[in-house]
Amino acid sequence: MMFQALIFDVDGTLAETEEAHRRAFNETFGGFGLDWHWDRAVYAELLTVTGGKERIRHFVNRYRPKDAERVRDIVGQIHEEKTARYVRNMGGGGVRLRPGVGRLIREAADAGVRLAIATTTSLPNVKILLDEALGTGATGLFEVIAAGDMVAAKKPAPDVYLLALEKLGLPARDCLAIEDSYNGMMAARRAGITTLATTSDYTRYEDLRYALGVLSDLGEPDAPFLHFSGVGAGESHVTMDLLQRWCHGREMPEASPNTASPHSITSKPDPVCNFGTS
Repeated sequence: MMFQALIFDVDGTLAETEEAHRRAFNETFGGFGLDWHWDRAVYAELLTVTGGKERIRHFVNRYRPKDAERVRDIVGQIHEEKTARYVRNMGGGGVRLRPGVGRLIREAADAGVRLAIATTTSLPNVKILLDEALGTGATGLFEVIAAGDMVAAKKPAPDVYLLALEKLGLPARDCLAIEDSYNGMMAARRAGITTLATTSDYTRYEDLRYALGVLSDLGEPDAPFLHFSGVGAGESHVTMDLLQRWCHGREMPEASPNTASPHSITSKPDPVCNFGTS
């Protein structure tokens, strides 16, 4: 298989943004008279639920049922303010892409490979990240941006990837996705898209066995990635040539649509293990 389009997830894949999201949530709650605080442990659990509004509802149902009636009709307002705060915070600069991301985006563009984004985050969050990390107008590098509020069901449902495929006008076999989480990987796989996984701060212990390969990041020539499973053993950094070579004629591990838990693997991945990506 030689792919024609590279589809990126955003949070945790392009950049380590989840702590910035957690900060924005916590800074927002007080303005609505809520004494909530999401620490890292709580937020790690909430990240298994995709979508900011969905996380708020999950948190209320699990931890603050007494607040359910109070916040039922303002969840959208809370999330809208959180998004605005996140954008303001990120606009202060200092946003860094994960290792290898900027280089691979440039390589793909130079090679004529089409670029797209499939994410559950809000469109303003995508734009501020790209503008701050890659320069003003960087969204123009991506032919398609499919965001969470554009579809009925968020990851691990395949909807956002199916939307990206529709807008690209390409079949799944002609695309490659890069994801960092179980939910994202399963969304791409359920859409039929070959997926490379790069673990992030909050997803490093998730079950990513159905990816073509699992790496710590995309790597740089002077800062090699760690190889956890699948393709990538013996390499230092992901390039377009490597991606095309890995994808050509390679079968993906079969992913059951009923595979349910992101945490089937609870110990740290073994850098030399290989989950059947022959």
